[in-house]
Amino acid sequence: MRIGIFTETYTPYISGLVTSELMLKNALEKMGHEVYVVTANLENYHYDYDEEEHVLRIPGVKTGIYDSRLTSIYPIQAINKVKSWNLDVIHSQTEFAIGTFARILAKQYHIPIVHTYHTMYEDYVHYITKGHFKRSSKKLVEYLTLFYCDKTITELIVPTKKAYDLFKEKYNVERNIHIIPTGIEVERFYKENIPRKEVVRLKKQYQINSGDYVGIFVGRLAEEKNVEFLLEMIHKMYKKHPNMKLLIVGDGPDKEKYESISEKNHTEKNIIFTGKVAWEEIPVYYQLADYFITASKTETQGLTVIEAMAASLPAFCIDDESFHLVVVDGLDGIFFNTIEEAIEKVIDLSEHKDKQKQLANQARIKADRYSARYFAEQVLDVYKRAIQTKEKNQSIFQKMWKKVKGVFR
Repeated sequence: MRIGIFTETYTPYISGLVTSELMLKNALEKMGHEVYVVTANLENYHYDYDEEEHVLRIPGVKTGIYDSRLTSIYPIQAINKVKSWNLDVIHSQTEFAIGTFARILAKQYHIPIVHTYHTMYEDYVHYITKGHFKRSSKKLVEYLTLFYCDKTITELIVPTKKAYDLFKEKYNVERNIHIIPTGIEVERFYKENIPRKEVVRLKKQYQINSGDYVGIFVGRLAEEKNVEFLLEMIHKMYKKHPNMKLLIVGDGPDKEKYESISEKNHTEKNIIFTGKVAWEEIPVYYQLADYFITASKTETQGLTVIEAMAASLPAFCIDDESFHLVVVDGLDGIFFNTIEEAIEKVIDLSEHKDKQKQLANQARIKADRYSARYFAEQVLDVYKRAIQTKEKNQSIFQKMWKKVKGVFR
């Protein structure tokens, strides 16, 4: 099968979405499929095609939002290149410019299009509107979401039941919706695959001692991730429990703000900011910790939770529906609602090594359900369904054209 992945963000940008796209591409290629990527050029303002990796980068203008760029919705120079691929299916990973380009191509050349909805945009609106036009802005988000995720595609994939419920219960969408939790290359995070000397080196670098009990957060340092919750948690713990430390791995617009809060609270020795860490080095960082923790309520799934579990870390998560599909409270992770509850449960786990070991073992077992191959197989089934649906609805002329096109591949 010849598959086109259309996305706004791809390497060298680092994010959960990029990790997911790389993993899917690699897994599909291992299964014998040809995968092409259309994305924005984050490096310069030129068209660039990597023949070896099959990645077409389209120039765009900087948006001011992290490293993203806004491309043309119909970049003429890209048309012939994409046409030459003779795609069987398009997989859109974005609702923005390149997502629009994907939909135009799909319609123009009668290619079935699958879309994955990654972001709960309703959770982000107030960061842009600052509380103004709340009702009208949410209505606009609903309209655009339905347009991009319902009216212009063949099949829809969501990673969690939370996203499924948004479409079915709130937006009243009647179409088929496939719940496929995003997979990862779990083997990368197995502790037995991590060089012990690297773990020792980093512990020395960050002054993590043998008696410390360390939590880890991995992600973008921005308001929607609710990092201040974690900072306050450590602030309330460190005087009575000076061995409690928190490793914050990642970068973002609020990093300096969080560092200032830590200094103000006198928790500089207990809260360690690593800054941006290369994608290939992330697995080592999980081995510096005893547990993973997140208080974000804006996830559609939270891939770092699965990464941590693959690294044999119990997952502490705020009680949000996004995490219910992955974490079972008390079996492979722990849910909390308030800072006080999080503190109580972290301290309890630190004092019960048997429970720590049990949760860690179960976390590893659970993570294996989210392997790259299993994820790719489920997505491939949706591709096949999209192709069948498109063929069923094609005119006689379109069916004849497909046969002719196949002869000249």
